Amino acid sequence: MTALPDWMRPPRAEGWFAEDLDRLPEAPRHTELIDGALVFMMSPQRSWHGRLVTSLTTTLMDATPAGLDVEREMTIRLDERNRPEPDLLVTTAPYDPDRTWYAPQEVQLVVEVVSPESAHRDRTVKLRKYAEAGIPHYWCVEDEGNAPVVHVYELDGPTGVYTPAGIFRGFLERPVPFAIRLDLERLTPPKSKQE
Repeated sequence: MTALPDWMRPPRAEGWFAEDLDRLPEAPRHTELIDGALVFMMSPQRSWHGRLVTSLTTTLMDATPAGLDVEREMTIRLDERNRPEPDLLVTTAPYDPDRTWYAPQEVQLVVEVVSPESAHRDRTVKLRKYAEAGIPHYWCVEDEGNAPVVHVYELDGPTGVYTPAGIFRGFLERPVPFAIRLDLERLTPPKSKQE
């Protein structure tokens, strides 16, 4: 049995807190805090995931109006025990080069690109937690035969839960959180033909 490195041991009996993530330089990239537990993305990232996140980042950056900005792979401090790291977020906060997290009230849209190892968290746990934190819009992007399919959710104010606002294949057009038109087929390279 291999002993845990010291940095992996929680600093207190209650476990990890949101501010602890900023004091873990040894932690792997993309370490999240979910319900006081560290979650590591240890599997190799698929090229499809990386390309899609990059394409979505640049496309959304080009489309966001003044007063909104796009961030990639930054955590959101939902509460003292939860700091998930979405693939993308759209924020109202001004740029700060030293920022390490965003508050939920600064986030208008969260985008998660589903990977096999994150599927359960992206489809259920994060869906619920982002809604409970009051983030108005959530997109969950799935791989359907190497083509992106975007499941769009909007926060229902009276109930505080996300309601489905559409499933988009090929093309996505939405008026909120800002007017956006996306040709989904252009976000990933076409699948090469096998001979």
